[in-house]
Amino acid sequence: MQLQGQAALVTGGASGLGAETVRQLAQAGAKVAVLDVNIAAAQALAREVGGIAVQCDITSETSVREALAVSRVAHGPARILMNCAGIGGAKRLVGRDGPMPLEDFSRIINVNLIGTFNVIRLAAAEMTALEPLEDNERGVIVCTASVAAYDGQVGQAAYAASKGGLVSLTLPLARDLAQFGVRVVTIAPGLFLTPLLYQLPEEVQQSLGASIPFPKRLGKAAEFASLALHIAGNLALNGEVIRLDGALRLPPR
Repeated sequence: MQLQGQAALVTGGASGLGAETVRQLAQAGAKVAVLDVNIAAAQALAREVGGIAVQCDITSETSVREALAVSRVAHGPARILMNCAGIGGAKRLVGRDGPMPLEDFSRIINVNLIGTFNVIRLAAAEMTALEPLEDNERGVIVCTASVAAYDGQVGQAAYAASKGGLVSLTLPLARDLAQFGVRVVTIAPGLFLTPLLYQLPEEVQQSLGASIPFPKRLGKAAEFASLALHIAGNLALNGEVIRLDGALRLPPR
């Protein structure tokens, strides 16, 4: 798909991997809607790139429908969806205070897995009704998983399960949408320099980076965004999960 002039949605677009994806989409000529719960940060980025900001809670059907409607009025129907919204959290299954609270597990699953699926189903319903482009393509959906889906560490039961769910969803969603010419691809990043890691001391960041075979540094948001845009432009990429991790395999701890 040629990105120039196409409407794009980026959830979690106000920070981290999502923000850099917004910037690169805008540079490629796409009309970008920055969807985020942090509307102030979304508005600041939208002003920077000439896009629009829409407050959106991906776990709410009403919120997502309203966000799609606002974007549609401003930019036309979206053919590109980048799912970058998500949360972290680590807790052992059994700790000093007993078993992990069920609500802690449910919260992460609800945002990372169910919330992402919520956006996909509603955006895909609009994409499938669009007129086809070249090669009968109507849209592309990119999800953000994690290498934790494969190498979940101690305390990552909820996070790994949520990202593993996205990995498992990729192929059946791609097969469901193939008849409409809508592609689904997932990126599984390794250790990236996101706002969460920026909070760690410099020596800790360097230690984490040194654990990566090559390049021996934390991933850059621009590298994630570059892959996301390549997926959007490469019609042959569909139903696949791509590890973006420098050959990293996470140890138990």
